[in-house]
Amino acid sequence: MLDPITDPMQFAFMQRALIEIIIVGALCGLVGTFVVLRSLAFIGDALVHAVFPGVVLSSILGWNIMIGAFVFGGLTALSIGLLTRNRRVGHDTAIGVVFAAFFALGIVLISRQQGFRQDLSSLLFGNILGVSRSDIIISLVVALLVAAIVLALFKELLLVAFDSVMAASAGYPVFALDMLLLLLVTTTVVVSLQTVGNLLILALLVTPAAGARLLTDRLYRMLALSVLIAVVSGVAGLYISYHAGVSTSGAIALTATGVFLLAYTCAPRHGVLSQRLLHRRGLHHAHHYHPHDEELDVH
Repeated sequence: MLDPITDPMQFAFMQRALIEIIIVGALCGLVGTFVVLRSLAFIGDALVHAVFPGVVLSSILGWNIMIGAFVFGGLTALSIGLLTRNRRVGHDTAIGVVFAAFFALGIVLISRQQGFRQDLSSLLFGNILGVSRSDIIISLVVALLVAAIVLALFKELLLVAFDSVMAASAGYPVFALDMLLLLLVTTTVVVSLQTVGNLLILALLVTPAAGARLLTDRLYRMLALSVLIAVVSGVAGLYISYHAGVSTSGAIALTATGVFLLAYTCAPRHGVLSQRLLHRRGLHHAHHYHPHDEELDVH
């Protein structure tokens, strides 16, 4: 048994885990910003569940789990986008139908495989300590590709995030941009599978960005803070899990949640304590913040 006082970074598997969580944390923080701005947390949750049959199929066939996850993630994004083109089918309805159907398919596939236990716990809860060099390379390439797409279409994604109606009236391809964002979220979910697992991906995808939004009204600062919180939570959670002997993905998720709660309580303008102080000073109405107010400064 390893001495808990020993620096864990002397071990190669911990070094690989550290690099992987930095990459995945930065990716989740970046994409998560748009997820929070668009109020797409439910879609993120749907994608997490909908890729499950792809993961199971890949495991059964002996493929890399990312192959099946990408396929079903893309099908999910496409299905949601197509279903919502019918005005009588709302986003929530389409999401619920698609993710329930795909997740059920995953359960059926598992039930057909007698004795199928292979890496099921790692699929659900992650296995960052088991990442290989090839996993790191794939994560890095995908993260750089996603970052390049976001930077190239930053203004378009931002406009659609704040006012899709105005974007459509201005001639922007709103449906295509919505589909692109869904595919970016899908890609982030798939890359994060091995790190934090199927059940805890939202902790890195949503929680850091939600905390960042409480800390600033400037979009670029929110992006930077979201990435920073995700990376710091990942690294801190990794160390905590090693020294405390607990689940790595669980420690990462709880660390991110702790940072969010700290921001929720102590954020300079939008924290609970600040709001109470403003209320006592009689300035509550002048500075009142509502989560749907678009106060972010894009400059």
